[in-house]
Amino acid sequence: MTKTRILAICIHNSARSQMTEEYLRYFGGDFIEAESAGINPGTINPFVIELLKEDGIDISNKKTQSAASLYESGRTFDYVIAVCDPEAAEACPVFPSEKKRFHWPFPDPSKALGTHEEKLAYIRPIRDRIKESVEKFVEDLKERRL
Repeated sequence: MTKTRILAICIHNSARSQMTEEYLRYFGGDFIEAESAGINPGTINPFVIELLKEDGIDISNKKTQSAASLYESGRTFDYVIAVCDPEAAEACPVFPSEKKRFHWPFPDPSKALGTHEEKLAYIRPIRDRIKESVEKFVEDLKERRL
C-alpha cells in the first residue's frame, strides 16, 4: 500500500514544522511518509532538539530544507500542513498538494526569552499542542484508510 505523503511547512523549518514532521513519523510511520520545509530555511532550534529527545526522538543531525526546492524538484504531497502562527500566516506558502492543505497556527518558538529553563517552559506547551494535533490527525487518517 502506498504511504500517505505529508509536508509540514513553516517559515524557517527550524521548530514547528520539524516537530510536526517527527510526530507524523512517530504516530503514523507505518503508513505516513513525512517531510518538512521552510520558506527561508534556517537552523534547527536547539531547544526543539532537546524537547523532542524527551520523547525519544533525535533530530540533532537533521538539516532544514527549502519548500521552493521541493516544489522545483516536482515533489507532490497528499497533505500540506502549514504550522505558522497567525502573525506569519501571510508568509506561509501555499504548496501544491493533491488532496488538501491545512493551517494549524502555533506560536513561534523563536520568540522564547529568558534562561534556558524559561525557554524550554515556553516551547514545551507548543510541542505538546503539536503532538496532540498530529496524533488526532493521524487517528483520523487511519479511520479513513480502513
